Amino acid sequence: MRSARPAIRVVAGVFTSGDQLLACRRAPGKNAAGQWEFPGGKIEPGESPEEALVRELLEELNVAVIVGPLIDRSTTRVGALEIDLACYEVTALAEAPSTSSDHDELRWVSVPELPELAWATPDLPTVNVLKRREAQ
Repeated sequence: MRSARPAIRVVAGVFTSGDQLLACRRAPGKNAAGQWEFPGGKIEPGESPEEALVRELLEELNVAVIVGPLIDRSTTRVGALEIDLACYEVTALAEAPSTSSDHDELRWVSVPELPELAWATPDLPTVNVLKRREAQ
């Protein structure tokens, strides 16, 4: 009997500007290259999800943020891995991000445009939550 691997704990931020959300496409050579995601990364030992998100967005997008409410937390299987992704609303403390160390494109899109992008599997539950909110 194989032992189950614990889920990899990951956080992501959903930036908004008016009715637009920031989507980021994974750069060639990165895991999930070419797929769209909300930016973020792994939670390190001893970090809270909010602390990890602040650190990851500063590293990836060179932007300081305030972490807002949780939008969704879901666990999805990607190959042999279980990804536990918590997505939070975030607000940039200065200008919105325009470049990324992990992405080759950053795009502002409306909620109705979200399904047009090829989203990474772990981000799909958050995309669905955002679509349901928009429909209300």
